[in-house]
Amino acid sequence: MIVVMKEGSTRAEIEHVMQVLKQKGFGVHLSEGTEQTIVGVIGPKDRVRELGIENMSGVEKLVPVSNPFKLASRAFHPDNTTVQVLDHVVGGETPTIIAGPCSVESRDGLIDIARAVKASGAQLLRGGAFKPRSSPYSFQGLGEEGLKYLAAAREATGLGIVSEIMEPGLVDLVASYVDVLQIGARNMQNFALLKAVGRTNKAVLLKRGFSNTIEEWLMSAEYIMAEGNPNVILCERGIRTFETYTRNTLDLNAVPVVQHLSHLPVMVDPSHGVGHARYVSTMARASIAAGAAGVIVEVHPKPEEAWSDGSQTLTLEAFDQMARQVRQLHELTQSFQRQEATV
Repeated sequence: MIVVMKEGSTRAEIEHVMQVLKQKGFGVHLSEGTEQTIVGVIGPKDRVRELGIENMSGVEKLVPVSNPFKLASRAFHPDNTTVQVLDHVVGGETPTIIAGPCSVESRDGLIDIARAVKASGAQLLRGGAFKPRSSPYSFQGLGEEGLKYLAAAREATGLGIVSEIMEPGLVDLVASYVDVLQIGARNMQNFALLKAVGRTNKAVLLKRGFSNTIEEWLMSAEYIMAEGNPNVILCERGIRTFETYTRNTLDLNAVPVVQHLSHLPVMVDPSHGVGHARYVSTMARASIAAGAAGVIVEVHPKPEEAWSDGSQTLTLEAFDQMARQVRQLHELTQSFQRQEATV
């Protein structure tokens, strides 16, 4: 349920509505948009109606929200959310480009990659220190030593750091080194982990599970936000289908659908979406054309020597070209969106 306040309602009227709801045990979420002020109410809608909220001064109407996700819903927050990561705004005027190796391999090598991707226009550096792998015999990451290398790369370049976290007990450790906590596809419904990152003030990059619906994905975002952390960035990374020529099927339908349902920024991971370097740049461009806020890709100076996921990793030269194309397409897409807004 949401309470839509009248245009010009006073701060005292808004606070009175919120106070009444809180006293009755409802969760309350205030959204002050450019056109409307909305008070989101979490609790049984029948009980809200019994309070006579619609008769209170400054209230325009009560509107039921049918989606099971509330805080992530656009009904609760009509304006687009942006997420600040150091000096960059995800979901802002410029496309977000996150790049780096699948796995952190060495300190000097990582810093070299960081300098190269920054020169090409990336604002954030990705790198796995703890790696979930299908085989227990595959390289699992360097652990805290890898986190230290990531922090050194940030010190050397100023890039924000994105790295995956795999279990609740590691949240404090990883959060002390990185700027964005990544929840991987395998952990999208690890609810204990979602709650743990929700109790931090760090930005969270939440990847869609490879067999999960859009509603399940948004419900996972709801777990994070319900703990008090609004800084959620969604990331489409492909879903599992019958197709075998690509690693996954990149579901670009999800970008406009999620933007309709939710106010959270949506990024795309074409590296995992297709699994083959030759297709990554094409699908990065397609992601931006679909309206994504940005892309996250894997980059390595010698993909054939990468310790993991070399087949889907771009060379530095290929990344430089892709980054230029992404910026050009984003500018064009923004102009289309401005035209649509005037129709």
